[in-house]
Amino acid sequence: MTDGTVPTGQEAREAWAAEAYAILVRVAQTYHAVITYKELAEEIQSRTGIRTKTLLHNWIGPVLGRVVREAHRRGDPPLTALVVHTDDGKVGSGYKEVLAVAGEPPVEDELEREHHAAEARLACYRRFGATLPPGGGVPALAPRLQATVERRRQRNERPPQVCGSCFVQLPSTGVCDSCG
Repeated sequence: MTDGTVPTGQEAREAWAAEAYAILVRVAQTYHAVITYKELAEEIQSRTGIRTKTLLHNWIGPVLGRVVREAHRRGDPPLTALVVHTDDGKVGSGYKEVLAVAGEPPVEDELEREHHAAEARLACYRRFGATLPPGGGVPALAPRLQATVERRRQRNERPPQVCGSCFVQLPSTGVCDSCG
């Protein structure tokens, strides 16, 4: 800590979880906002003054588990649905704890899990006072994940190019291997 004392692991996780809750409530006050695990970890450590050199994936899970249980105890929606991976915009496998605490069955399909998280995020925005569009807003995938889904959709919607001479599907070069 900044004052030179060294908290126990338990004390650090408790302090981090309390701060994470407050940070996530703030994130939930902006419609369609999300925060990455990395951003959340840095803000938690900065605000509490308790830092760790432990790799993020080794300590953030138990901290967010506390947030999941506290949100459930308070009757709040699962704030951890607002936390996504930097690289792909997904909530990740730890989201299974949200489902378990709520008494819901696990969701094995990744995209189905992400849609569940999108619904949970919308509940967070509504609960914590985000300014919503007319009609109350809609659930949405995290922006990075939504962009990936859209790219895949566009790629799948385009019919394959076919050679005008031999009617074989063209390779990505656009030049027929058979006709040259």
